[in-house]
Amino acid sequence: MANHLFAAIDVGSFELEMGIYEMSPKNGMRQVDHLRHVIALGRETYHTGKISYRLVDEMCRVLEDFSGVMKSYGVEDYRAYATSAMREAVNNRIILDQILVRTGIRVRIISNSEQRFLSYKAIAMKASEFEKIIQKGTAIADVGFGSTQLSLFDRDSLVTTQNIVPGILKIRDILGQIRASGSTEKAVIEEIIDHELAKFRKLYLRERDRDIRNLIAVGDAIVALMRGVTGAGATDHITREEFSQVYEKMMNLSVSKMADSFGVSESFVELLIPAAIIYERILQMTGAEMVWAPGTRFCDGIAAEYAQENKYLRFAHNFDDDIVAAARNIAKRYRCGNNHIQNVENLAVQMFDAMKKHHGLTQRDRILLRVAAVLYGCGKYISMRDYGICSYNIIISTEIIGLSHREREIVANVVRYHTERFDYDKADIRTAKLTAMLRLAVALDASYRQKLTDCRMAVRGSEFVVGTSYEGDLSLEKMAAETVADFFEEIFGIQPVLKQKRRG
Repeated sequence: MANHLFAAIDVGSFELEMGIYEMSPKNGMRQVDHLRHVIALGRETYHTGKISYRLVDEMCRVLEDFSGVMKSYGVEDYRAYATSAMREAVNNRIILDQILVRTGIRVRIISNSEQRFLSYKAIAMKASEFEKIIQKGTAIADVGFGSTQLSLFDRDSLVTTQNIVPGILKIRDILGQIRASGSTEKAVIEEIIDHELAKFRKLYLRERDRDIRNLIAVGDAIVALMRGVTGAGATDHITREEFSQVYEKMMNLSVSKMADSFGVSESFVELLIPAAIIYERILQMTGAEMVWAPGTRFCDGIAAEYAQENKYLRFAHNFDDDIVAAARNIAKRYRCGNNHIQNVENLAVQMFDAMKKHHGLTQRDRILLRVAAVLYGCGKYISMRDYGICSYNIIISTEIIGLSHREREIVANVVRYHTERFDYDKADIRTAKLTAMLRLAVALDASYRQKLTDCRMAVRGSEFVVGTSYEGDLSLEKMAAETVADFFEEIFGIQPVLKQKRRG
């Protein structure tokens, strides 16, 4: 089979970037070209709330050049994603239309949770090192131009991921507004960062005295910082002590000497300083002993996702489980991560798999159903009576890594309509199908005693049969199932029936 050429385009806060990748089922994926153009989109967005026509014009000219490069390589497919600078610009729809009309490139704005998930997939491409490191307590610090994301792993499981502090450009903008001088700049940045890190530490690092051994450092700045530690770049691993030594040294250098030492322009030095401070404060907070800088870029994550979807690349790590693990940790925060929730999730998944030929949904929808099952009761932390709408508000306001804002809306509505009357005018059929399955799954554990852990589900004629050999009383489950049966039958055209097999 011939190699497939793919282009990944990152419309970022500080630069436009494109990677050209060669893919094949036999050889996997490799980068064959990489282009970058510095453009301060974020500086305008974070300061004025919009992007000027001058920068839009520059952006279109660069993307036209990217398009020409794609044609010269014979690129067969591409994906172009925009992140925080475009996401926060009030005129982003106008800009996206200008780009499409002038360049033919369709750019999609992605949520922060999608962006970080792709960066995380880029790291996981270095599979052997990644899997080895996350067996011990590990933090991933993704220091971007717009914001900083901190994720925690504990024994191969994603514990949490949070957008914790402003990114490099936003910090520079804050310093400009308060006119911080060189002598006070470091102290001001530390105050900004430490305030947010203290809240993160209180919520996530005191739990069972979680021990963080490793820090995976991601972002443009860490590549330059590593050059200052390792010189020619002999290693991508350094100790906390080595990083701290270089950090202390750089804080005493002039701008010109720092540019020489780290191999960057003087204009980039003003971005390197806040980045170094963020990494240093995270190292101090977590107590991590080792730093690994894999050197991956956002374009690598875009390409990795495409390669995975099209069977050019297989990951040993299960990313779907990470999405559900993140949901479980949100549930735990709201005191609803119990045996009932686990059972509802299991029943919902079993139901989804048993109805494959009847619901027409995708594996992605299966993940959304799992997340909805895990989070449907989180609103009880706020109100036992109106927990449906409270759960909706919690989900719609909480980032779940790997889910787009639209997917989070679907989950939130499924959870809401579990208790509220279904709104046929506002909700789509996808939401209706997931709602019907969640309602039945919850009903099958109405007693909260997990009586149907041995049940078998199958479609037989016009019935969806849930059979169990449980010998005790199932009155609550049968009554609850009958209550949701009409909606289930309306959506799928089959009647759910709970059948209890009694032993002779």
